[in-house]
Amino acid sequence: MRASLIQIAVNPDETVVSRRLRAASLVREQAGADLVVLPELWPVGAFAFDSFAEEAEPLEGPTHEVMAKAARDAGVWLHAGSIVERDGEALFNTSLVYSPDGELVRTYRKIHRFGFDKGEAVLMARGTDLVTVPLPGSLTLGLATCYDLRFPELFRGLVDAGATALVVPAGWPERRRSHWTLLARARAVENQSYVLACGSAGTHAGVQQAGHSIVVDPWGEVLAEAGSGEEVLTVDLDPAKVAATREQFPALKDRVLGLPDPARA
Repeated sequence: MRASLIQIAVNPDETVVSRRLRAASLVREQAGADLVVLPELWPVGAFAFDSFAEEAEPLEGPTHEVMAKAARDAGVWLHAGSIVERDGEALFNTSLVYSPDGELVRTYRKIHRFGFDKGEAVLMARGTDLVTVPLPGSLTLGLATCYDLRFPELFRGLVDAGATALVVPAGWPERRRSHWTLLARARAVENQSYVLACGSAGTHAGVQQAGHSIVVDPWGEVLAEAGSGEEVLTVDLDPAKVAATREQFPALKDRVLGLPDPARA
């Protein structure tokens, strides 16, 4: 299975409309991949809090229209990163996942909102649902977003729901880049799953982005890591490696505390 992570740069001088079209063009260039992933809130910028309300859109708004067509044109499964979703009066940080025929098959509203009583934490409502996406004959994606990466119980829940690859689009700041790579590897090791963590480049409302998108295998080995600028990271994944790792080192079977074993529920 071939996965391409598009570490797009968010430039404040580029309009949202222009960036949508440019992102769609980058997706189309990945024709031949099985899965393509974009970062968190790339249309507006993860730290552009003052623009959230103005740029908010419904699920089937302008970003959906462009991304659905791009997924169909490229013939790929597309995790289109996240948008500022407007649902009535509420705003959500919502990820969009498309099938190769351009159908919006899953959405995930970010559960852990960043900001410590400001920014995203007060401007956006919290999601409540764990979301997985089974890819035909391949991996099952578990969806998380950026700050979620700091909360291991979410990823345990995704693994219990069948996830074998954890996909984490983000707008992670450069000043905490060491945490980004450390946590991505930790989530892979403890859950014996692939981690595909797709960050953004550029500057969001004055906050320099970390970039360094990273793909980690179920044993915690880094398969590929991007630099700090705009880049496409392409990696071949072996779905059988998850089962092999869990069989060879069956640590998940020794869990005692936490979520109940779904097989015994």
